[in-house]
Amino acid sequence: MIPGLDPAAVLLLCLAAAGAGWVDAVSGGGGLLQLPSLLVAVPQAAPAAALGTNKLASIIGTTGAATTYVRTSVVDLRTALPMALAAIMGSAIGASLATRIPAAAFRPAIWLLLVGVWLWTLLRPQLGAEQRLRWPGRRRHYVVAVAAGFGIGCYDGLLGPGTGSFLLMVLVAGLGYSFLNASATAKIVNAGTNLAALIVFGLAGSVLWGLGLLMGACNLAGAIIGARMAIRRGSAFVRVVFLAVVGILIARLGWEIVAPLVGSRTS
Repeated sequence: MIPGLDPAAVLLLCLAAAGAGWVDAVSGGGGLLQLPSLLVAVPQAAPAAALGTNKLASIIGTTGAATTYVRTSVVDLRTALPMALAAIMGSAIGASLATRIPAAAFRPAIWLLLVGVWLWTLLRPQLGAEQRLRWPGRRRHYVVAVAAGFGIGCYDGLLGPGTGSFLLMVLVAGLGYSFLNASATAKIVNAGTNLAALIVFGLAGSVLWGLGLLMGACNLAGAIIGARMAIRRGSAFVRVVFLAVVGILIARLGWEIVAPLVGSRTS
């Protein structure tokens, strides 16, 4: 814990972590809530420490959500595990590229991709309603899953926001999972990318362990509630939350693209 951290700030972070855990468990994208809260509530911490602490809290909640899903047999472990290993390797490569390639160079392409997927999902209400795997049990299924895991892992290491939502997109639109099964399977993969990032930040001394563990407990509570709600309410519920989270991500990335241009014109 950071000495002198205001109790109100700690409460804010706990509430944000619980909300992030719920969102992550249902559709991914909890970092959109948790990381900004850390940056605002703990301005005296280095950005790397905020990122590392966010990963610590996230992996606790993601692991809890994954365990909840596994117990109900909606997780495809034969796909999730190799996909997670590929994502871990991709995350490590992405983190190394982050020091060489400016993240701003990727934002316009990612924004366009998100808008396209959001519209595609909105205009196809039956997408992901039922599980219809395109290549069940075939080599192509695993090749696509591993390649997607590696690519999204690179994105997670390089940029990060919305990784869980990107995993959900690939599993539903690319492989034919239902939204519920995709969300469950994505938790295993996301836990792997979080672990890889946490190891890197931990070795660099960029984790506020006390605060991260406290937020992790709150994230875990939110994640378990979110996973149980998703299981009970099904794919239609996951789809609605997914559209809402991706919509917020589109707005955020859009602002990050436009804000520098607006600033340069007014200065």
